[in-house]
Amino acid sequence: MSVDTVSLTGWGRTAPTTALRFRPRSYEEAAATVRGCGPRGSIARGLGRSHGDAAQNAGGSVLDMTRLNRIRAFDAGSGVVVCEAGVSLHRLMEVLLPLGWFVPVTPGSRYITVGGAIGSDVHGHNHRAAGSFSRHVTEFELLTADGEVRTVRPGTPLFDATTGGMGLTGVILSATLRFHPVKTSLMSVDTERATDLDDLLARLTAGGRRHRYESARVDLTSRGRATGRAVLTRGEHASLDTLPAHARRAPLSFRPAQLPAAHSLVPDLVPGGLLGRTSAAALAELRYRRAPRSRTGELQRLSAFFHPLDAVPHWNRIHGRGGFVHYEFTVGHGQEETLHRIVRQISQRRCPSFLAVLRRFGASDPGLLSFPVPGWALALDLPASLPGLGRFLDGLDEEVAAAGGRVCLTNDSRLRPDVLAAMYPRLSEFRALRAELDPNGAFRSDLSRRLSL
Repeated sequence: MSVDTVSLTGWGRTAPTTALRFRPRSYEEAAATVRGCGPRGSIARGLGRSHGDAAQNAGGSVLDMTRLNRIRAFDAGSGVVVCEAGVSLHRLMEVLLPLGWFVPVTPGSRYITVGGAIGSDVHGHNHRAAGSFSRHVTEFELLTADGEVRTVRPGTPLFDATTGGMGLTGVILSATLRFHPVKTSLMSVDTERATDLDDLLARLTAGGRRHRYESARVDLTSRGRATGRAVLTRGEHASLDTLPAHARRAPLSFRPAQLPAAHSLVPDLVPGGLLGRTSAAALAELRYRRAPRSRTGELQRLSAFFHPLDAVPHWNRIHGRGGFVHYEFTVGHGQEETLHRIVRQISQRRCPSFLAVLRRFGASDPGLLSFPVPGWALALDLPASLPGLGRFLDGLDEEVAAAGGRVCLTNDSRLRPDVLAAMYPRLSEFRALRAELDPNGAFRSDLSRRLSL
């Protein structure tokens, strides 16, 4: 097992801290690291795509789980896979998509580990239909603070505390997952433009359940009557008979696009980043105008539909050396005025948000700290160097909490602990279970200390 001292940060590149990094190759090495972690504790880490500080541990230990990355078993008839926690969703797609199976839930990047997907209980464009990632987990093995490896199944308190628990109940070692059957590796995509936020919400509501996947790219730089205008995309896995003849020869091939690595170096050479207010507004205008008013049945690669930014190595450098804040919140049905008010505030400040995505959430999953609730979720990226950004987002937090909503902990690096309990009503249950399971604080992170989790 290799050990080194490293400075770590989230994908947003804010709040870096230094920790001792262990890279276990076996369950025994992982257990030894947890037993000897010292007073600052330890936390598991995958591929570092959490935007905030959930996988950092200043002055303590971090377990890099990426060497525990074997696919142990796969049932081609049922789509059930058993794999170690360090396997990435990208690797699972490489292996299982050619066999006709796709991950049941994927967030905006496929470069996350299975352990990270469970610990964050990630969601995707299909939450309304499929729920969060944990809904498709039949069991997992969890290394707890006492050194025991427990098999954890749905319907138990430990399952509910671990799914969305930010790695604070233990180290996920392996998991059994149910995959989704597909006939091709292409998506059939419908695209339309919404003229403002009211129009967008109406279109999403009227869409019913005709599409498995849906999301909208919102222009947060537009103001006036165009506030909240968006490009709405809906998709389904393409059937074999919709493919052109040349694509039917290898209908399940997985060949994601990738730009040359040299492109990743450019943004970091610009201290203030590539996107100021003017350039962000111009990009948003171009994206909106280039989108069709209405188009149906366009065939797209899976990678282009689900993970367009994965094609750009180190795209997180686009906001410059200061990094960016990924702000993601959800409010329930009936709280549309709160969503309107927040969108107006962002637009009026002319915040240069490179990425803003609106989704509709379905029923919640049982995780004590899982993020989704039925309603609306908006995710956006903002340069960390924006003047007054902290105070501005603190104000948005209070509005979200007052509306019964919540901020996503997976991507957070600045939420105040005093609003956390209002957002997560089962927080006391989580704290009580964690205190019983880990009384000496073997599992800690920068996030847990900041929010007293």
